Amino acid sequence: MARKFFVGGNWKCNGTSEEVKKIVSILNDGKVASADVVDVVVSPPFVFLPLVKSSLRPEFHVAAQNCWVKKGGAYTGEISAEMLVNLDIPWVILGHSERRQLLSESNEASCLCAKRLYLSSNFFDIQYLLIHIFYFLGQFVGDKVAYALSKGLKVIACVGETLEQRESGATMDVVAAQTKAIAERISDWTNVVVAYEPVWAIGTGKVATPAQAQEVHSELRKWLQTNVSADVAASTRIIYGGSVSGANCKELAAQPDVDGFLVGGASLKPEFVDIINAATVKSSA
Repeated sequence: MARKFFVGGNWKCNGTSEEVKKIVSILNDGKVASADVVDVVVSPPFVFLPLVKSSLRPEFHVAAQNCWVKKGGAYTGEISAEMLVNLDIPWVILGHSERRQLLSESNEASCLCAKRLYLSSNFFDIQYLLIHIFYFLGQFVGDKVAYALSKGLKVIACVGETLEQRESGATMDVVAAQTKAIAERISDWTNVVVAYEPVWAIGTGKVATPAQAQEVHSELRKWLQTNVSADVAASTRIIYGGSVSGANCKELAAQPDVDGFLVGGASLKPEFVDIINAATVKSSA
């Protein structure tokens, strides 16, 4: 089953109104592959969503970088899915590692599940403990994904391992646990794009080799086939994120299970146009 290439640009916490206008101008003037070849979604900071939405070329779409796990209320600093729908923002990024780790969104949950697992007769070793902590932390992200989808948003759901987890051979255990926490909460994957982002490659200049990216994407697709369905495995787009650039995008795009990219720093630069055009590698194959 052919999967349409997908390129997301995560602008993170960057930009002024003038800088955002310049980025939008570059994208609007860029010569890119047609909309039937690639979906392009950019994710500016919340305060710039209306500006980008109103000025970006119509075939490109806009995503929020996060949303709350339930209906709005007394949650200072949060943005609800309902607010995004009201602004006609179609996409949201959920589960990004910078929110999982740097902001410690589920720190209390991790302590509780660690204590529960430690006291459990099923506790065998520290790796077992850590994998299950990742599963329980992932439940919060899974709830976010399910709620966003229920309100009509489309979701870029992020998964990925740290360097220590990769070096210990736990990559697929971690990624599977994170994906399982989502799979247990949703039944329709039509509006979900999975972004594999090895934490050690985000913003570091390091990048997974094409072979490393393909290996995880392939194993993740097999996991979906075994644990969800063959149709979901065949149709769900699994994109790669982690220091993607104009220099490495074509080689990564050539991998059979890499269906696009979630781009960080390079999405703020003119080379993002080149990354979008890596979609032609797939379309000409």
